[in-house]
Amino acid sequence: MIHIVFNEADIKVLQQAVDLDENLAGEILCIKDDYAVGPLNNIYIGEGIEARKEWWRQVLNGGDYSGKVDSGEVDDYKTIAELVGAMRRAPEQLIWIWAAQNKHDVSGYYWLVKYMQEFQGRVFILYLNNLPFINEKGNIFYPTWLYEIQAKEFLKAKKLAREITLSEFEVDPDEWTKLCNENKGIRLLEGGKKLEQKDYDFYDTELIKFITPDWQKASKIISQYVSKAKHTTGDAYLLWRLKVMIAQHMFDVQGKVGNMKEFEIKTKG
Repeated sequence: MIHIVFNEADIKVLQQAVDLDENLAGEILCIKDDYAVGPLNNIYIGEGIEARKEWWRQVLNGGDYSGKVDSGEVDDYKTIAELVGAMRRAPEQLIWIWAAQNKHDVSGYYWLVKYMQEFQGRVFILYLNNLPFINEKGNIFYPTWLYEIQAKEFLKAKKLAREITLSEFEVDPDEWTKLCNENKGIRLLEGGKKLEQKDYDFYDTELIKFITPDWQKASKIISQYVSKAKHTTGDAYLLWRLKVMIAQHMFDVQGKVGNMKEFEIKTKG
């Protein structure tokens, strides 16, 4: 069995669940890119792959994750090539895809499903969509991310594994192709597996609300946004949006505009 998750934080808790139940034993792979943001046009061919890498270089340049694009740390295409090879060599091998109800996991699923079509009948989905779990305090909650679930609760979740149907293998890649062709910058989850798209500046309006007449480090502004806003995304993307607005002279700034802890922002005096 091969497990696939979409967040590195998911690996630890799923591994703990595997340790509790030998029936779950298998390799855990992680799809690392965040397909809920950035360009998608021609994403399965060299031109589109390189265009997306170049976009990420611009987003991460001078920030906390600068250089990560070319470090080899994130290479989903290599991961998939190795996975497809392993599946072809071992006809008995199964894949379990784990996804929670968030735009990151669902976007990752859509990117992945194209590569899974040839293995129809051997690929299962565990989509934890609007399902209650018990947290560490014994209370019922509805997780947004897999890593929020206790390892022992994963043992109940495994009962939800179902085969991805032939119909899904026909419809889902078409839905993803339509989104890719729109070539917008932001994916949001409407519900179920339904994604809608927005422009790259979608988060700006809400992000601006956390910038005050007093100096604040960019890291504090981003932290407040992530903890309070309805629609959130990764801190690297939000840092990039702050830098874009700074370049447009929308705010006063002091310090080196790079790492989010190195500079401060306030509304124009």
